[in-house]
Parts: sequence; C-alpha cells; structure tokens
Amino acid sequence: MGKGHRPERLGEEIRKTISELLISGDLKDPAFGAMICVSGVDVTRDGSYADVFVSALSYTPGKLYSEEERTEILKAFERAKPFIRGEINKRVKVRYVPDLIFKFDNSLEYGAHMDKVLDSLDIKPAEPEEEVQEDDF
Repeated sequence: MGKGHRPERLGEEIRKTISELLISGDLKDPAFGAMICVSGVDVTRDGSYADVFVSALSYTPGKLYSEEERTEILKAFERAKPFIRGEINKRVKVRYVPDLIFKFDNSLEYGAHMDKVLDSLDIKPAEPEEEVQEDDF
C-alpha cells in the first residue's frame, strides 16, 4: 500500500505557516535576527511527528554560522514551539497538530563547501564545439 500524499501536503502547509510567521515577525526572538528559512518538513505517516529543517543565512557574504549559533537558533524554535503549534492549529485544519522536531539543515553549507572544492580543482572549461550548419553541405 502506498504512503499517500497526506503527510506531504501537511508538511508543506506546516512549512508555509512557519515561514509566514518568520516573515511577518510574529516570532520575536533575538536568535531569529538572521535570515531564517524553513527548507523542508517531513511528517511521519501517522502524522504524530514532523521534522522541521531550518537554515540560517548570514547578511555577511561567506559567513557561516558556528555550532553555538545554530544551537541558539534551534533553542529559540523550541521556545516558540507552543506558539507555532497553536498557529498551525488555527491555519491548517487538522485534528491533531504533529509534534515539531526542529533540525538544522546543513545542505547550504555543504553546497558552498562543494563549490570551493570544485573551484580548487582548477579545471579549465571545455572548448565549445563548432556547430555544423546545414548550408555547409
């Protein structure tokens, strides 16, 4: 039997709701001073838990967040969890709001690291091939 689309739809609605709360400034915590984005939400099949993946982008180019700063951001989300769950309950019509588990998404840092590795290889771009035109025949 298939997984169904309900957990995916619920995850998308949770992601959208938390993103709107961050954009509107309803989540007032100094740890949310950075550009925080919700990169994804994975809801379990039974809908009892939801892993919320968050990323933080610095306003300073090239600056990555330390482990302490990431922990502080996750603690801020934990403090705001009752408010967030209440807002999800108001905005998304579900009988039971899943328990939210906040996790830091490292994919942006990993992507930046891979860019640096690829740039360090110093591989020259391939020469573009000459296009053959039909008039040449």
